[in-house]
Amino acid sequence: MIIAAYNEEKVIGKKIENSLSLDYPKDKLEIIVLSDCSTDKTNEIVKHYHQQGVILNLQDKRRGKSAGLNDTVPKAKGEIILFTDANAILDKDSLKMITRNFADDKIGFVTGRTKYISTDKNSVLEITSTYTTLETFIKKKESELGSCVGADGALFAIRKNLYTPLKSMDINDIVIPLTIIKQGYRGIIEEEAFSTEETTQNLKSEFGRQVRITSRTLNAIFDHNEFLNPFKYPLYSFQLISHKLIRFFTPYFLILLMATNILLFQHGLFFKVSLIGQFIWYMLAIVDVKTGISRCARISSLPTNFIIMNLAFIKGWIKYLSGESYATWEPTTSLMDHHR
Repeated sequence: MIIAAYNEEKVIGKKIENSLSLDYPKDKLEIIVLSDCSTDKTNEIVKHYHQQGVILNLQDKRRGKSAGLNDTVPKAKGEIILFTDANAILDKDSLKMITRNFADDKIGFVTGRTKYISTDKNSVLEITSTYTTLETFIKKKESELGSCVGADGALFAIRKNLYTPLKSMDINDIVIPLTIIKQGYRGIIEEEAFSTEETTQNLKSEFGRQVRITSRTLNAIFDHNEFLNPFKYPLYSFQLISHKLIRFFTPYFLILLMATNILLFQHGLFFKVSLIGQFIWYMLAIVDVKTGISRCARISSLPTNFIIMNLAFIKGWIKYLSGESYATWEPTTSLMDHHR
């Protein structure tokens, strides 16, 4: 188990305790904390668990998660490598549920899923639950057809011998699955394996996170553009385009929809209702942003998150096309960070 961490002093102790308490043979579980040159008390806390077999792999300078994995994976002893985040608390049976799938020699990676929890039942939790439920359903159907697209960065496992060194800007939970599929293996979701993460509503940080995800995902897809070739990967190219790539074009479809709807406004009741509906949708989002969490949170949070996401897609395209890359990360609480 490799736990990626950067300045995670608030959660790393709880994460290690959780990892040590998992229902899995102790002699078959090696826990490594990859600390990307943390400057807080993360390293000190990890060292307290040295007697319990927890290994600290400390990077001497900040290089980012992907570069850190390149250094850490070869040092791991196990045949199966499980990647997880410092703020992801695993269900006690998750390791058993994931590793059982590797009995099939053609399985190269297995992803779990994330359940989001909150101390107060706010609208973001509700929207995230709907979103992750859809993502889980899609991954399940993809797994039944062949391979699921991407993995949940908080909880996924691979065969160690299939690991291919990453570029520093690679988004590991998309690129690693792509390289494994390229080697002729399948990837599936194990619904019984899950982690929990606490969420908070912070539109600014979520916007920045989605910009980074968009830019890095676009970089991953186009850097491995052979998977977009339907002649080489008939089914998987369709899955990759329909599940991942096409969503990043959504804001441009929305702009086109609004423009054509305005032109057709006088051509029937349907177009009038459609245009009014769009304006109401955007107004709900504006009201929600202006008032924080509105009195109609269950109604207004859906357009707010949808629009924030699509604005992030636009900026992510700009970042990608300008050649800006991201290698490092900050310890923030995710809302929809593990949907890749």
